[in-house]
Amino acid sequence: MNENRDPILDHEVDGITELDNKLPRWWVWLFNLTTIFAVIYMLYFHVLDKGPSQAQQYQNEVAAAQAAQAPVAATTPDATSAAAPAASEEPSRDEAVLAQGKQIFTLNCAVCHGQNAEGLIGPNLCDDSWIHGPAFADNLHTIREGVLAKGMISWKAVLKPDDILAVGSYIYSLRGSNPPNPKAPEGVKAGS
Repeated sequence: MNENRDPILDHEVDGITELDNKLPRWWVWLFNLTTIFAVIYMLYFHVLDKGPSQAQQYQNEVAAAQAAQAPVAATTPDATSAAAPAASEEPSRDEAVLAQGKQIFTLNCAVCHGQNAEGLIGPNLCDDSWIHGPAFADNLHTIREGVLAKGMISWKAVLKPDDILAVGSYIYSLRGSNPPNPKAPEGVKAGS
């Protein structure tokens, strides 16, 4: 580096004179390398279309994940067939099943339907009006499949078929009860 060189440039703007400081060599080389990398990257992925795009990489990752899950899915029984209702499925009257259903309801359903199924965000489950059908099979279908448009998740992947039957039986046993502060009826009245 030339020590006799004057670092102050000959021009001045608003009383400010500019210094001509040299950049460190490592910084200049790093800048040049990143510029070269950017040009190669642009040519490889965007101009010549040699490499996969981000969307293609995502699709490849999803396909690999599905391929990895295929052996497990082949040995697992289909959740929808295991959870499908039997033709003669009726609500249980067994006290142990109803107690199990109440416990599951309190743990999972009371947040939206209230502790006494009086209805909060979700509908009142104690009256005779039903949005998705009044039959017991309709209730089980709603529990299994959920109602995503209204914020209710599908419970078939979370609860076992016996648990769904238990909570459905518990809800069915609440029909006609009069909990405190019930939500107004929604849907069609049973028998209408």
